[in-house]
Amino acid sequence: MYNTIKLPYAYNDLEPIIDEETVYTHYNKHHKTYAENLNKLTSSNIPLEEIPKKIEQFPLKDRGQILYNAGGVLNHDLYFQSLNRNKSLPKGKLLNKINNDYGNFENFKKVFISKSKNLVGSGYTFLVTDENGNLTIINLANQETPLSYDLIPLFTIDLWEHAYYLKYKNNRSDYIENIWNKANFDHASTLYENLF
Repeated sequence: MYNTIKLPYAYNDLEPIIDEETVYTHYNKHHKTYAENLNKLTSSNIPLEEIPKKIEQFPLKDRGQILYNAGGVLNHDLYFQSLNRNKSLPKGKLLNKINNDYGNFENFKKVFISKSKNLVGSGYTFLVTDENGNLTIINLANQETPLSYDLIPLFTIDLWEHAYYLKYKNNRSDYIENIWNKANFDHASTLYENLF
């Protein structure tokens, strides 16, 4: 059975950047629904993060929905871990790599924000690494996951309307700028440290 992560903070901990109602609805309605749908589609014992690479093991007629809902769980799991009450910066190997590739964290942030603002429609902006530790910032549509492209997602911002619309209405740009006040790179730093 596939489950979502436990929300790592209280529903109101992202105030005033993301309101309590948005976090509650996003986590309990959107996020959990992907897991519920995935469990209706399959009772496979393949680990969640391996589904994108082993999608051919599922019936052809179900693959699209399985991949979509698995991506929905994976992407939301990472998104909720990419935020916290108190923002945190990258550290250790990840910080060194960001400084090496982007000059400093502020330049990295500018590139990430620019990439996010260029996403057309719904999806996510990800910081990913390949198997050699190379960092890239990518946009993916809907519930595509970087795992489908042999990339490891480290950090993400959800750019679906349900992530921001109750507070920001159609002003996605302000959401993209403001969310950095709650950005949490502890999870990304630990992932990168353990990989490399």
